[in-house]
Amino acid sequence: MNAEKQELNLIEQITLNDGTKYYEIGNIFLNGRAELAAEKKLIKEVRILKMNIPHSTAVSFYEDYINNNYEMPSLDMTEWTVFDHSDPKVQQVITDTLKANNIKIDE
Repeated sequence: MNAEKQELNLIEQITLNDGTKYYEIGNIFLNGRAELAAEKKLIKEVRILKMNIPHSTAVSFYEDYINNNYEMPSLDMTEWTVFDHSDPKVQQVITDTLKANNIKIDE
């Protein structure tokens, strides 16, 4: 992301303009960018589901994944970037983190 490592400590649900919802592990900076994206109508909505999540091994793995593969969205963004969750390890980390924080996954 940026030169400074982003620490992830919250879970949010993001709704894209087509109605698709997905879960993201983020922080207040990423949530602020998602709120801005919603104001710009780049996404439909963002909701914080849980704050101050424990810094588990799964969260630490995802933190490294995000920091090594993505840039922090800028304030002048013109599109919303969905972080790639297609890798089975990343999918498992998201699932484990949601489960550990009592977040029921929408089917």
